[in-house]
Amino acid sequence: MKTADPELMRAINRFHVLDTIRRAGAISRVEIGERTQLSATTISAITASLLDDELITPHHEGDIRAENGGNRGRPRVMLTLNASAARVVGARIATNGLVFVVTDFQGDILARLTLPVRVDGLPLPVFGDLVEDGVRRCVLDAGLGLADVTSVALAVPGIVEHGSGRVRSSALFRDPDVPLAGFIAERLGVAAIVESHANAAAMAQHWFGRARDCDDFVLVSVEDTLGLGVMHGGQLFRGARELSLDLGHMMMGVSTAQSQRLADIAGEKAILDGEHADLRLREAMRVGRGMSHVRRLLAEGDDGFAAAASRAGEALGIAIANLAGLFAPPRVILVGSSLALGRGLVEPLQASFERVLTGPLREVTQIVIDEAGDELWARGAAAVALSELYGSPWSTTGPALRDGPLL
Repeated sequence: MKTADPELMRAINRFHVLDTIRRAGAISRVEIGERTQLSATTISAITASLLDDELITPHHEGDIRAENGGNRGRPRVMLTLNASAARVVGARIATNGLVFVVTDFQGDILARLTLPVRVDGLPLPVFGDLVEDGVRRCVLDAGLGLADVTSVALAVPGIVEHGSGRVRSSALFRDPDVPLAGFIAERLGVAAIVESHANAAAMAQHWFGRARDCDDFVLVSVEDTLGLGVMHGGQLFRGARELSLDLGHMMMGVSTAQSQRLADIAGEKAILDGEHADLRLREAMRVGRGMSHVRRLLAEGDDGFAAAASRAGEALGIAIANLAGLFAPPRVILVGSSLALGRGLVEPLQASFERVLTGPLREVTQIVIDEAGDELWARGAAAVALSELYGSPWSTTGPALRDGPLL
């Protein structure tokens, strides 16, 4: 029988202990055991190592006394994260702007920065200049220098190969297969990570948002690209070679002649496609605010986009019902710019979802709509970086990250 890799098991157990402490704020070793189901010996060894590495700190809480009020007992030792143990930068990179956050070791924001500048189609060196400038400015705003930053994580649209740090395809770049993590790491001299928008959003929801109480859920980002994030057992699920998932390639239809990709029905471009007489809409589309402008038009009684929004919502509802049939998640969270269409998109989506979903799953899966701002996505990228630090062995020189573009 093949046994588990002991190093991998140690990393997994270490992650779960640190993540349990982060969620609790302050927690005893006994409570960690109750929540993680790890043995007292394992928890004692892990927490001793974490204390040696100054990643957690002990706090004494009250005194335990005998029930009859007799002799003084030992104070209960509570463990908390050492927030200053590491700082990371998370960034959401979209075609119409960049959002940066600097966080401490427990994910609290120390500084934030938004650069509303169009970045799609730029030569890679120019793109790198913008990212480097944003990282440096945000780190400076946090009262830090780059030497104080452990890693930088970028969330980008498209298909990302997380393990190698390569962007396989994205609207950001003219060429496929961009070695972005290595490029940014060389520019900054700091370990770099690249993640998909959907995975960063899923991590943000799990750490800070609508799934803090849920270790198993599905997230769909409804934007120009239709991204998919799957969280299982508190960990992101990635495909072969750690590829991110893409819902937009799901085929809709019952025959070859009738089939279309979901993105061709429900992607932002599909909804906004065509020539528009409204000059303000054209300008809004240029700066990435097309959906917000369409929502305003719909509220004013302009139903020119109502049919496209309804068609997109219906297709998304069917696709999400298929996801529910595959994964039976307790929660499906929808995020992204297309939610600005409001009821015109959401009501057809929910109607088709309920119509297609089989009986037993109606009692299991709940759809949650969250029109979260870009900062939450950037914070999710930071959480991706932190989750890797949580599982890494540390020493007096810092985290021992895996080989590749992170170094």
